[in-house]
Amino acid sequence: MRRVRARVHGRVQGVFFRAETRSRAQSLGLAGSVRNLPDGTVEVVAEGEDDRVGSLVDWLGRGPAGAQVERVEVVEEQPVGESGFQVR
Repeated sequence: MRRVRARVHGRVQGVFFRAETRSRAQSLGLAGSVRNLPDGTVEVVAEGEDDRVGSLVDWLGRGPAGAQVERVEVVEEQPVGESGFQVR
């Protein structure tokens, strides 16, 4: 199991980033959440099988159509056994 907290920078708000992230995470069987932060970034917390979390992190570097991702900062965390994936 792997858990990451990622902060996505660029044009990532107002382009369905949260909804697409939730859809992608759910299709990968991941738990966690996604939310907009006041500074214009998006924060994603994802937990699940290592390769599936890696797949989501790779996708965060591109994002949905309309997004312009400049960079993604990823911090590894201890898994907590979270379930479900939510937009906050």
